[in-house]
Amino acid sequence: MNARDVILATIRGRKGRTAEHSAPYHAPALPDDPVRVFAKRAGFANATVQELAGLDDIPAVVADLLRARNMEAAIHLPPDPELRGLNWQATPGLELKNTLPGPDSAALNFAAFGIAETGTLLYPASQERPASWHFRPGFEIAVLKASDIRHRLEDALADLKQSGPLPHTVNLVTGPSRTGDIEQTLELGAHGPKALTILIVKG
Repeated sequence: MNARDVILATIRGRKGRTAEHSAPYHAPALPDDPVRVFAKRAGFANATVQELAGLDDIPAVVADLLRARNMEAAIHLPPDPELRGLNWQATPGLELKNTLPGPDSAALNFAAFGIAETGTLLYPASQERPASWHFRPGFEIAVLKASDIRHRLEDALADLKQSGPLPHTVNLVTGPSRTGDIEQTLELGAHGPKALTILIVKG
């Protein structure tokens, strides 16, 4: 028996050890109510969060937000019947625009889900809620129902799959657009809105 045979025989003679299976992963519980956790973590990402009692409060709050930012009293609405059906008559000085928003304008849109773990908004694109309404404006106002806040991304995706065919695009938005590519300096509004306000509707 030569050296090669000895080495191979030694390898064959060794009994392999079976690795122990690790315990199944279970995500830790959230430290608080999902709505509170979402609001806190969205704030960490430079988003502003307000809680509203119901959808009827949205028009007046939108008018106040634009006034506070010294912006034109106009809001761009997507072709969403639920948004267009709000009580806009309560704010007669606010102009509703149907055209695509631009970098100097404000736009309103519904987010389908909020992810409490990261303070992220989930937007499935559709004809009524196109993706352009949360990429093009300089100031985005997102409407999120408290009942649509999920603990984690996996929970939101599971619910999205159950609601029907998956859309062609699903966007995840955490805070206003930003980049640090240029001299490692944080720049807001590089690829989308410079500012984001999230209206959490409880009712």
